Amino acid sequence: MTQEEHATGALPHEEGALAPSWMSANVRDGFTVAAVGDLILSDALCARLEQAAPDLLALIRGADVAFGNFEGTAIDLRKFGGYPSALSGGSWLVSAPAVPADLGKMGFGLVSLANNHSTDWGVEGMRYTSMLFERAGVVHAGTGESLSQARAPSFLATGAGRVSLVALASRFEANARAIDPLGQIPGRPGLNALRTTRFVLVSPERLKVLAGIRDALPKGMMRRSILEADRKNGTVTLFDVKYRARDGLGEDAVEFTFSMDERDRKGILHNIRQAKQTSDFSIVSMHTHEPGNYCQTPPDFMPTIARQAIDNGADAFIGHGPHQLRGIEIYRGRPIYYSLGNFFFMENQQQPITRDEYEKDKVEPMSMTEAEFMEHRRVHGVFKEQIWYESVVAVNHYRGKGELARVELHPIEMHWAGARDADRGIPRLARGEDALRILERLQRLSRAYGTEIVIRDEVGHIAL
Repeated sequence: MTQEEHATGALPHEEGALAPSWMSANVRDGFTVAAVGDLILSDALCARLEQAAPDLLALIRGADVAFGNFEGTAIDLRKFGGYPSALSGGSWLVSAPAVPADLGKMGFGLVSLANNHSTDWGVEGMRYTSMLFERAGVVHAGTGESLSQARAPSFLATGAGRVSLVALASRFEANARAIDPLGQIPGRPGLNALRTTRFVLVSPERLKVLAGIRDALPKGMMRRSILEADRKNGTVTLFDVKYRARDGLGEDAVEFTFSMDERDRKGILHNIRQAKQTSDFSIVSMHTHEPGNYCQTPPDFMPTIARQAIDNGADAFIGHGPHQLRGIEIYRGRPIYYSLGNFFFMENQQQPITRDEYEKDKVEPMSMTEAEFMEHRRVHGVFKEQIWYESVVAVNHYRGKGELARVELHPIEMHWAGARDADRGIPRLARGEDALRILERLQRLSRAYGTEIVIRDEVGHIAL
């Protein structure tokens, strides 16, 4: 096996085996993919964008393929027959049933449905959302009636080639993970999950203190198997949090590291290979919030799984989830977006609002209007800063065998400082100081991966 074949996993061409050329894409020169982050919108907005932001819509519609992550549940509450789940991805996101078709009118042909809001409204809501996207002719991936369905690639037929999508999430609610049937036991509907274990890294001195607290707990409070694992691995488990020591960390420093579940990792990569082997161009989508929304860098497992996805045939790896931009890496001539932030971010315009939502914030229902309540939550909660309402549309230009020729990064802002609260979260192309601030931030974040972004005419450019 040659060095190249070892790196890609491609075998020499033998009778009955795939030719190594399966790793190459097969699209026309000039093939384009427009990629955005999260699509969180409450109602159909295509007609409005046609009037207010036609230049932005032109970027989506002008691409051979446009991708985004639909985060929420599209349902008709009068018809779908379900109810809000006891567990949500932080809030119970709901969109009008017209939204999937409206996204199709905007030009989105591929969407991921695998994220921490996939089952906000239970399996019934997940199924209803999938049905609406199918009716709209918008190809979706990442959820299904079993793990095999949720992991399987979906395919979009375009004039430029057959495009596959595998979608996964590392941040999800415990009841949302799909599983396959076993014998008499049926499978569980849900999403394609990549499970991870988080370790909190502290100084050796602090780990000793934490071990002392653990050992002082009432006898029998800790399982013997956990204590044995701690002794074997040099870890400390305290109230379901795992700690490890790292030499060189300051006494007050804390870092995080993650390990991936090997069964999930191998199963996901298997489907990524399958996706590329039966399509002309392959996209992998991943939703993650780790180590936390405020962190500008991705969790340490994300570069690993992203590069492995490309090693197994992916032509683009698109990350989203933390609601802010993270850096861009070009690996083996393929783009890795560690987070494209938001495209629509109408979280503050959600309605109707569940009783759980009010109870979480200790607010009496009917004490304020739904709009007043959501604005109160925004200002006093996580999403009050401008950073959550700034992002880019990444337009990727490819050559015929899938080699990335160049990337254009078009900055967008979502009416963060608009005159009306109802406009917040609706995108438009950023101009002037806004455009420069967004692009300079992405420029700085991407340098860590050796990626140079040249800013010219209010657009970021990556040339290969």
